[in-house]
Amino acid sequence: MTTEAFINPLIIQRADPFIYKHTDGYYYFTASVPAYNLIEIRRAKTIAGLAHAAPRSIWLKHDEGEMSKLIWAPEIHFINNKWYIYFASAATEDIVDDLFTHRMYCIECDAENPMNDENWVEKGQVVTDKDTFCLDATTFEHNGKLYYVWAQKDNDIRGNSNLYISEMENPWTLKTKPLLLTKPEYDWETIGFWVNEGPAVIERNGKIFITYSASATDENYAMGMIWCDTDADVLDMDNWEKSKDPIFQSDLSTDQFGPGHNSFTVSEDGQTDILVYHCRDYTEIKGDPLYDPNRHTKVQEFTWTKDGKPFFGKPVPYNYL
Repeated sequence: MTTEAFINPLIIQRADPFIYKHTDGYYYFTASVPAYNLIEIRRAKTIAGLAHAAPRSIWLKHDEGEMSKLIWAPEIHFINNKWYIYFASAATEDIVDDLFTHRMYCIECDAENPMNDENWVEKGQVVTDKDTFCLDATTFEHNGKLYYVWAQKDNDIRGNSNLYISEMENPWTLKTKPLLLTKPEYDWETIGFWVNEGPAVIERNGKIFITYSASATDENYAMGMIWCDTDADVLDMDNWEKSKDPIFQSDLSTDQFGPGHNSFTVSEDGQTDILVYHCRDYTEIKGDPLYDPNRHTKVQEFTWTKDGKPFFGKPVPYNYL
């Protein structure tokens, strides 16, 4: 398979994309919808097939109160033979202390097929040690333990959000005190907003890699990476290293701007690693970039360097639209 085999963008107007390849042979896709009012899933036997798969709305926002505004960045995971979707939502669209009021939530499905809205139940808020703005949760299993990685505001640290990790008691409850993994500190992470968000986890070559996105969600949005050895304690900050430079960023020569909020999947034969992310093809955004709908889902292959790290190259040009 080659990157040229993919249509890009794969799915238009879907930001924060997440693709999961399940054991049933289907790829499951979810992402933020432009209206930020629901969670949808689509599935297909191939990555390319997701472009033509009919989306199913499996959860709608509440009419008022918590989980009623700005449904952001859902991710679908399969844990202990059940489906889980993590997402961020607010109770209001008001700005408080320069930030929205998002918290993280979890819904569960114990049916074999997650495409039916009747099979999903709310498990409530994923509570952390801070009652502050948080979003972009993901999970991964390592050495028989389940871990939760997310972005959250710490009022004692400058910026909008940092990345944290905790072991989980169950898929909606934290077990250990959150550990700070990374905070915005380099120039490329602090353009417009001081942000570390959108973590994605991949384990290869004896290491656990966590990519993340930084800066404002315009052309300055870019991806960074931290990593640790697989045999190290992931809840010890000293075991994590951080790249000083972005590992994936805008390519002005092909009008690919603000690539980020990625996830990972694999090709149909299970041999090729695939980077999933969103991107725009223009910079003239009217108003708040958050409400510009044209962050499109893209996919491309990536390789690995001689020292075992992922190499993403540049965002591939659009070959569709």
